Order: sequence, then structure tokens, then C-alpha cells
Amino acid sequence: MEKVFEIYVRTTPERLWEAITDPEIRSTYNFGARVLSDWTPGSGFEMSAPGAPGPLGEGQNLEVDPPRRLVQSMVALWSDEVRDEGPTRITWEIEPVRDSCRLTVTHGELRDGADPELYGGWPMILSGLKTWLETGELLTTPGSLLHGGG
Repeated sequence: MEKVFEIYVRTTPERLWEAITDPEIRSTYNFGARVLSDWTPGSGFEMSAPGAPGPLGEGQNLEVDPPRRLVQSMVALWSDEVRDEGPTRITWEIEPVRDSCRLTVTHGELRDGADPELYGGWPMILSGLKTWLETGELLTTPGSLLHGGG
């Protein structure tokens, strides 16, 4: 099973790539979580947040093609339920469209009936990303504020 999320953001591919890969920027829209990596093919990454009891996720960067495509294998660790789901694949695709970008995030390799907690946060994360890039403001939904954002 896979879930596909597509948004349009008024920004450049380079700025969008930076917002996905820079840990401080990422924490502003990703429930306070930072993603640390050297962003090279085959390298690992870890997602963490201040105050969390441990890592929220970890995995490997399978494809790194800035500022166009990032493919990651990830194991979510923020709850026992999502940890039990095992590894999934997240693909970020950036395509310039005039003065904007189409961002398509595909969360794949999900088992049929996978826990919605594993992929249910994407609309809020991507809305926060779009809000931050276009306005410089934080999205103030409860999930966005989960780990101390805004």
C-alpha cells in the first residue's frame, strides 16, 4: 500500500530542498522533529525532538538528487504501534512549475491495514512546510506544536 500527498508551494526547488533537509527548518513544521544526516546516498538519518524519550525515527537515504528527489527507507519509532510496522519508504519529488514547485511525497511499502498513525501526519507536516516557506510563519495546529514548535 502507498499514500501519495501532493502540494504546490510558491518557492524555488533549492529552497524547498533546504527546508526538507535542514534540521532547524525541518523542526519548524515537522512536529518539532529534526532530521540529522549528511544527505549522501546510502547514508543514515535520525529523526529526534527535544523532550522525546528517544529517536522518533531512523533509516537510510537510498537516493539523494538535490534539489529534485530524495528516497528514504525509514523505521518509525515514536510508538510501539508504528515501530511494529517495520520499514517503509518515503519519496520526496520536487518539480518546478513556473514560480512554484509541485512537491509529491509518496509514503510506500506500507502493509495493507497499516496503522494510520504512521502516515496520518503528512497533511499537517506538508501544510506547515508550505505555510513556513510562503509566509515565514508557523502553522499552529496542535500536532505542529507537539514538540515545542511555535
